[in-house]
Order: sequence, then C-alpha cells, then structure tokens
Amino acid sequence: MSDRYRARSFWHDTCGGSLEPRPALGGDSDVDVAIVGGGYTGLWTAYYLLTIDPTIRVMVIERDIVGFGASGRNGGWCVGEMAAGPKRHEAVGGNDGARRLLHALHDSVDEVGRVAEREEIDCHYAKGGAIRLARNRAHLARQRKEVELFHGSYGLAEEDMRMLGADEARTHLAATGVVGGMFFAHTAALHPARLVRGLGDAVERLGGKIVEGTAAIAIQPGRVATDRGEVNAEVVVRALEGYTGTLEGNRRSLAPLYSLMVATEPIDDALWEDIGLSQRETFTDDRFMVIYGQRTAEGRIAFGGRGAPYNFGSRIASSVEQRSRTHDKIIKTLVELLPMLSDVAITHRWGGVLGVPRDWFPSVGFDRESGMAWGGGYVGEGVAAANLAGRTIAELITETDSPRIDLPWVGHQSRLWEPEPLRWLGINGALRIMGIADRTEAITGRKSRLARMMQRVLS
Repeated sequence: MSDRYRARSFWHDTCGGSLEPRPALGGDSDVDVAIVGGGYTGLWTAYYLLTIDPTIRVMVIERDIVGFGASGRNGGWCVGEMAAGPKRHEAVGGNDGARRLLHALHDSVDEVGRVAEREEIDCHYAKGGAIRLARNRAHLARQRKEVELFHGSYGLAEEDMRMLGADEARTHLAATGVVGGMFFAHTAALHPARLVRGLGDAVERLGGKIVEGTAAIAIQPGRVATDRGEVNAEVVVRALEGYTGTLEGNRRSLAPLYSLMVATEPIDDALWEDIGLSQRETFTDDRFMVIYGQRTAEGRIAFGGRGAPYNFGSRIASSVEQRSRTHDKIIKTLVELLPMLSDVAITHRWGGVLGVPRDWFPSVGFDRESGMAWGGGYVGEGVAAANLAGRTIAELITETDSPRIDLPWVGHQSRLWEPEPLRWLGINGALRIMGIADRTEAITGRKSRLARMMQRVLS
C-alpha cells in the first residue's frame, strides 16, 4: 500500500516516513468538528482549532491518506498571492480590505515557515522569492503595469516586488529569450508532501483524530455520511478542493482542472552554476498557460504546467496524472527554457487536480446557524492561502477575534459552473484560446486582446 502511494508523485516518493494508511472510521461517531478532507485546508483548520482550544473534539476524514491530493503533489510554491487579485478584493471590501488580505497572505508564507520550525516539520522551506521572467514585450508590459498597480494602490515597496532588467533576471535564472522580469519576495519553495504529512502528525500530537481510507459521501448540517459509518458533529467543514465534486450535490461547485509536473534527476553543481536559482527561487514566466518550477533541496528541478484537457462530467482519471502527452509538452517547454537540461534525465511524471470556482475567486466561510464551513477554490495557489483559510475558519468557528475574520474573501459565494456539456465546452475552449494567445504574444510581442476578452468571461 505504501508503494502504491509513493508512485503518485515525486513528492510522495521522497517524503520519508511511512505512507501506510491510518485506521479507517470504525462506525458511527460523535465529535465537535468534522473536517472532510485531509489536505492543507482541513489540516490547518484542525491545527488552529486545537491550538485555540485543546478541548475541541476534532476529526479529519480522508478518503485515501493525508496529502493524497493536491496538497501532496503541487509545485511547492508557498506564494503570498491569490487567484482573484486585489482589484477584485477591493470591489468587495474596499482598498483597506484588499490591502489587509494581501498582507495576510504575505504573513501566511512566513506562518508556514514558523509552524514548520515549531513543529519540527522538515519540509525544506526556503524563502528565496519568485522570479517571473518576461520573455517577450507583452510579458514585460503586463509586469510593469502590475508592479505600478501594487506599489501605487496597495502599498507594496521595492523590497516586496520590483522589476528586473534582462541581465539581472538572467543572474537569477539563465533562461532563453529573457527581456526582463519581476521579483516577488513573498514566496518560499518547499516540499509539499513533507509539509502536509508533518502537519497531520502535528494535529494528532495536539489531540485531533484522523481517519483514512474513509470516503465521505454526503455532508449536511450536523452530519457526514461516509462508507464506514456516520459522523455527527456540531460543525462540518468542507475542505476537498478539486475533489469537492465527489460529494453528493457538489458536482458543479468547483471544477477539477489538471496541473501536471515532472522532476529531473539530481543536477551536478557545475550545471547549477550555469542555471542559477542559488537561493532556491521559484520561477515562472508571464504566459497565460501557467508554468512553474523550483530547485528542490536535493538539487533537482521540479517543473509543471497547465493545459491538460478537462474531463467531461468533472471526472478525475489517474491515467492522466501519471503519463500523458501534456507531460511531453511540459518537458519540451522546460528544455526550451533551459537548453542546458537537454541531456538531464526526467525521473518522475505526475499530476493532480486543483479546484476552480466559476468566478476564480477563492473563499472561506462559516454559517453558524447551519454549522457548515468551507474553504478552497485556490486555482493552484493554495499552499499559503490554505494556511490563511484554515486559520480563518478556526477563528470563525471559535468566535476568536482576529484581523482575518472579515477579509474580503470571507463569506464569498461563487456561482455554480454550467451543467454539461456547457462546462466541458467552455473550459476546454478557454484552454485552447489561452494557448493561442500565448503563441500570438510570442510572435507579435503585443498583448493579446483575445486573452483579455476570455479573462472577462471567466471572472
């Protein structure tokens, strides 16, 4: 069983410790808070609940093992930003609310590091910042506009975010076609599976109960129905992200979109001198079909990207995650970016689904009357955001006063995705259009009007 889980990703393969599942739910049970989902959102919620009040009876219900999903397979970017940017947060909570949410996300990057140190979670945390390369004039124009916006409207300074000239950008990462770039300080690289597995252990040390191999079938006020029995609870927390559609009645809540990754063999020091990333900066560029990478603690490159088609009916297929033509495209993109890797072997291919709300606006909330809470919809930027979500949900449940409980994403409700086949047509059509926009910008150097139109449709 442990070997089966290690095969899910490079991160699972190298996370250390046992991956044998914890015992399943042994029948009907009563707790104070039942949390459905053993990923970052669920475990951070449990962690902060027990930190605030050690007497709370908390149970985390996980279908597979802790960290099986996106929390154990992502790119290892702990980044202080969110899919819905500050302009949309400002429309909800004013400029002050947008600023406070932005700074709360920045603090969450540091909070992950603080907890990892306090709980002795060896997750290879390194806050080296993020490099966003500009590889054509359209990329550069978008970055300049973004830096001006964040400095002028949201109070960021040069030490938070700044533009880079082409030569300086290449000193961080010696990629091809670089015309400039942007540095964002509030980002750490980490080993995601080590973080989530260590967080599960910390929750148990604090007195929380985790049951694995237990599939939640339906949730409702005061009750979680599973394939192993019923859990009665005053509060039920939905924390399933891309797997939300597996719950009865939630197929249209969040769309599961694939993000796929590869990892290289360990790279020797001489080649790293040519590549860069000496501070373990994470890296990307400004294309619409997102790519992302990091230098791992053991000297590999873990690199991923979007673009795998959405499956009809929100179906999740493990065959797509392990080997697909999209993996081949990701490898080609990596070598185009860094040609010195052409002879470096790829040792792992994997992927998973991320949760996407219809308006691309992540949210958290708690309805005290029904006892139902939720968090998620991170659109692939959930490592730091899930920490903020779990902390906020715990404070809402316990009525703990904090600067987080009234941030603009609290209580936000996204509209449902369209029914099939409209959902399949819309998502896959959008993926194709964004790919065309990237190719157009690379050729012309001008910002794509097609992409701007699509972004308005998706918001």
